Amino acid sequence: MNTLDEIREFFKKDRFATENGMVIDEVGEGYAKCSLTICDRHKNAVGGVMGGVPFTLADFCYAVASNWKEPKWVSLSSQIAFLGTAKGQRLIAVANMIKSGRSTNYYEIRITDELENLVANVTITGFSKQ
Repeated sequence: MNTLDEIREFFKKDRFATENGMVIDEVGEGYAKCSLTICDRHKNAVGGVMGGVPFTLADFCYAVASNWKEPKWVSLSSQIAFLGTAKGQRLIAVANMIKSGRSTNYYEIRITDELENLVANVTITGFSKQ
């Protein structure tokens, strides 16, 4: 996979994420940026964004950042801290690799809205399938 279009085509197979509106905006070495437009289906009973939405966006962003060159990483452990509410219309996830070894990696994913309100911070430890 070389182009952003090829990467997007490959990750269309992550159907839960893509069918819920998550898109890949940017990719780079140990990095990805993904986003989604908040719709009614993403909201809970009191009108806020359901907690699973930023978590799924972070997990998808991790998958893209760690697998766009060579698909071999899966999530081993994840932790999310909900830090604020989305006030805008979009959620944006930015994944950055902190460490990558032979069999494990560690990423931090920051979730904001387009107004730069911090919504959540996620850390993911991944495991190499190979």
